[in-house]
Amino acid sequence: MSRTPAGTQNNPHGAERFNEERAAYTVASAQPNLEAGVAAIREVAQTLKPVPGVYRMVDARGDVLYVGKARSLKARVANYTQIAGLTGRLQRMVSQCRSMEIITTNSEAEALLLEAQLIKRFRPPFNVLLRDDKSFPFILLRADHDFPRIQKHRGARRAKGNYYGPFASAGSVNTTLNALQKLFLLRSCTDSFFNNRDRPCLLYQIKRCSAPCVGRVSVQDYDALVRQAKEFLAGRSGKVQADLEMQMAAAAENLDFETAAILRDRLRAATFIQGSQAINASGVGDADVFALASSGGQIAVQAFFIRGGQNWGHRAFFPSHTKEVEEDQVLSGVMLQFYEEVPPPPTVLLDRELPERELIEAALSKVAERRVTLSVPQRGDRRKLLAQASRNAVEALERRLAETGTKAKTHRELAEFLELEELPQRIEIYDNSHIQGAQALGAMVVASPEGFEKSQYRKFNIKTAQTNDDFAMMREVMQRRFRAYAEPPPHSGGDLPDLILIDGGKGQLSSVMKVLGEYGLAEEIPVVGIAKGPHHGREGREVFHFPDGREKTLPTNSPVLFYAQRLRDEVHRFAIGAHRAKRSKGITASPLDEIPGIGPARKRALLLHFGTASKVRAAALDDLKRAPGVSEAVARQIYDFYHAGG
Repeated sequence: MSRTPAGTQNNPHGAERFNEERAAYTVASAQPNLEAGVAAIREVAQTLKPVPGVYRMVDARGDVLYVGKARSLKARVANYTQIAGLTGRLQRMVSQCRSMEIITTNSEAEALLLEAQLIKRFRPPFNVLLRDDKSFPFILLRADHDFPRIQKHRGARRAKGNYYGPFASAGSVNTTLNALQKLFLLRSCTDSFFNNRDRPCLLYQIKRCSAPCVGRVSVQDYDALVRQAKEFLAGRSGKVQADLEMQMAAAAENLDFETAAILRDRLRAATFIQGSQAINASGVGDADVFALASSGGQIAVQAFFIRGGQNWGHRAFFPSHTKEVEEDQVLSGVMLQFYEEVPPPPTVLLDRELPERELIEAALSKVAERRVTLSVPQRGDRRKLLAQASRNAVEALERRLAETGTKAKTHRELAEFLELEELPQRIEIYDNSHIQGAQALGAMVVASPEGFEKSQYRKFNIKTAQTNDDFAMMREVMQRRFRAYAEPPPHSGGDLPDLILIDGGKGQLSSVMKVLGEYGLAEEIPVVGIAKGPHHGREGREVFHFPDGREKTLPTNSPVLFYAQRLRDEVHRFAIGAHRAKRSKGITASPLDEIPGIGPARKRALLLHFGTASKVRAAALDDLKRAPGVSEAVARQIYDFYHAGG
């Protein structure tokens, strides 16, 4: 089945000429062509020097196919012209290549780091990809206040303070954070909340804060709590517990039973944190552990995060694009992409030797700004820890294969039910959201056999359609999604879907088919509408509407029905969330936002001076000039904006 549009249908002769041009372009450039790919690579290789750097292979559409690093760019790129020595995977890549982009670096280690950055940015189809869009949470003990705050943190580490982690999930960091609050009684509130308290909050009452906001603890005593927290998080938990036990015994001896009870509860919190460590990592210090398991064409990489001899959690990764790739290359790729976001610890324990171990050590040491060592332990506690990681990797892969088998079966049954010629690799689901026509927008979510592709979600602010007309809104969404395909290739609209699901019935489906017909895609893309049936409330059935007018239903206990409902519910969730965000932004919008050159500071000054936006609009030019922070030129700009042509 062709995946490119047939062209405009209003002018048959123009459409014929367009199709001929498109066909010629496709044969010459877009389709895999080994000779054309080798020629493009050879042309670039002739201009290169034997220096380290990174190269990108690019296809006819401008999409990045592959990112690689090299000690010698000239030699490495030239290797791709020796077709006989390439694997089938690399030959397919070369056949699609039409150009290359080159970046030189000062060293091979820099090239390795840049390669990992670009892979995460472009997600090329011929690179091993770490499929994990979520950032890892940390615990942050801030250092920008007399009474430091302890909090959960994600993202860039700009705030001044000590970071502890990574934790495997938000749940694990929240559990640990709650226990740490009970153990050290450190505040977790924001500075603004802290500065406006005149009495302790609930956290003080439930013994999870020492209430420094109202002076219930001195700066010196709070500093002592902070020092204890740092020692505990750095792995010196035994010393902290011993100090607490001595303080509790002294309080009991002095008959200060209230203080003794508080110290007892803090000791229990310390015991809880240590007891929640399912993995014995005492004596390991700061280290990450990686173990790989493979079976059935899939790979799992299990990671343990050990900090201060304590287990901060573990995560299983299932990298994609691993076929015909050596396992050590997969492990190297996963590690480097992982450490793009997470600072590497001094020690990384692996279940195998890596051919480029010294190079990877140099690259990670450059990131950490200290020595990072990769090692394969052979005996002792570290070997036991690695064996445990290996067992977890095997078990995680077995679970994944079982889940994948179920998903694949459901995916095949969906294709059969919807009468598709091939299994859909890209499913796009659409919905609209508005409240009585206000703040209307359309939403698109994307699903693949591996799950939802959240990086490809899109929202469409409705601009031209009547916002109380669902059919017109759906037409506008489809026009904006597919109008790029009305132009000759290469297209800027991205990949075409293998299936479109519409949340709606015959009317919405008809609107979609009309737009696709205008762009020559009506016969290219299967489209199905999902609507609630007449007995939805009683039986939970959905009606599937087909373009030819047929309707089909599924049994209420069908896994295919549950899968289709999950797809529809996801687009509902995304549409409602986007609409809620748009509505919230609309509430805080001001007419002053429309005036060119008026930023937040000037807008705030004008509102403080005049009181309301309507008074700004009614103000005379001289009054505007007297407003603080408003120059004569800006005052004239505001006045002309409201009174030009008046």
